[in-house]
Amino acid sequence: MKDLLRTADLSRADVELLLDTAADFAKNPLRSSGALANQSVAIYMTKSSTRTRLASETAVAHLGGHPMFLRGDDLQIGRGETIADTARVISGFASALIVRTFAQSDVEELGKWATIPVINALTDDDHPTQLLADWITIREVFGKDISGRKFTYIGDGNNMANAWMTMGAILGAHVVVATPGGKWAPKADAIATAQRIAASSGGKIEVLTDPEGAAKGSSVIYSDVWMSMGDPEEVRSEKLKALAPFAITKNLMDLASSDSIFMHCLPAHRGEEVSAEVIDGPKSVVWREAYHRRTTIQAILYHLNRGELMGNI
Repeated sequence: MKDLLRTADLSRADVELLLDTAADFAKNPLRSSGALANQSVAIYMTKSSTRTRLASETAVAHLGGHPMFLRGDDLQIGRGETIADTARVISGFASALIVRTFAQSDVEELGKWATIPVINALTDDDHPTQLLADWITIREVFGKDISGRKFTYIGDGNNMANAWMTMGAILGAHVVVATPGGKWAPKADAIATAQRIAASSGGKIEVLTDPEGAAKGSSVIYSDVWMSMGDPEEVRSEKLKALAPFAITKNLMDLASSDSIFMHCLPAHRGEEVSAEVIDGPKSVVWREAYHRRTTIQAILYHLNRGELMGNI
């Protein structure tokens, strides 16, 4: 496996390896401080970022490498140079490429033409690095035995909903996604991918339109912003109205299990998808989750560069 382009690229063995290594990096960030010695990693972002940029640059530095941060307008790709040519050029200077952008097809084309590992650090379709950070956080709270537990995402059927279903399916979890129906629901192909993986892993995928039913008995309640980067402003009023019943409030959290936690990939909009009482309350693990963006990206870089991720084929 050369690249991590989609959550579904990972096998369960890959995920287990990455989570174990990330846990080691959490205890000792400089454990492998020579892994990228005298090497550079390009970090190309056309979407603004706080956690992903900080995590990526720190992860590279902790592995002994030099992070090169590149905005969309820093490269000639912004003036018409092809993705293929850009990938070839970056491959001559860097040992890996971390990409945060809009179109999934752009990341896949970079992977096709680059001779170095390409890592999807967020697209409009997927967010594999975030899901690894989510699951190491879940394991810190509940351990590796997830039998009998339910893991629920409530809100917009966006890239996070897609990735939540897929990663849960890989790990054999009981995953629930609750969104409005119609245009704010997860994509049909993302649901089909997760269900296919779950059929092999022993997982269970449920897609609902009832937030209270989804929350009942859940160990995790997860949410994301309702207006994602790239969403047109003209749909704001319609979208917020449709999503209003899916806000994570204390009353909704009270339906979850007694040991439940609240998770959010951040940034959060208090008073929209989650109340301040919940995200700033005792069940919230969002800051630990954000911290693990570094440990998991560090693990991905470490194992991809050593050729130790096998993929799901």
